[in-house]
Amino acid sequence: MIVQRAVAPSFATLVSAVQSARPILAIDFEASCLPWHGRSYPIEVGIANGDGTARSWLIRPAVQWERWTWTEEAEALHGLKRERLLAEGRSVGSVASELTRATAGYHLIADSELDDYWMRTLMAAAGFSQAPAVGHIVNLIGQLDLGEEEIRACVDLVDRQALPRHRAGADACWLAALVAALQRTAGSL
Repeated sequence: MIVQRAVAPSFATLVSAVQSARPILAIDFEASCLPWHGRSYPIEVGIANGDGTARSWLIRPAVQWERWTWTEEAEALHGLKRERLLAEGRSVGSVASELTRATAGYHLIADSELDDYWMRTLMAAAGFSQAPAVGHIVNLIGQLDLGEEEIRACVDLVDRQALPRHRAGADACWLAALVAALQRTAGSL
């Protein structure tokens, strides 16, 4: 099954999100490998908002992903073993349903276009015909009209918070903190 994007968030949609009360939610996936190593599937997803509230789900690999690629390189990066996913992961249907409910009413922002691919892969495995649209942080940065120096200062500020990385919830928190810093900076100009 091929899952279509619900409605890909256009630049105008992201502008509207920033100008309206509709909140932005950061999202991040960890995966079995990067796509250039083979067929890649999501193993963890995390979401976070600007106040630091976060949630993440370990994903038990779907039966149809059984022959897809798993790399030791990815495992070393996120620290998750397949055995743990099989023991502690939630079914793709459960994660997809909960994720859809948790993200309703939000504009989803990721720092990699691969997150949209993994969202669609998860939703397809769960039998959903559409996936929530995942936008990219670059579009938001463009709308905020910040210069390179302001962007670098925001990234440095968030990096100084020493948030853990390479787990979906932690990466979503980092991105949510960056979005908040960018919005504060744009609001002070």
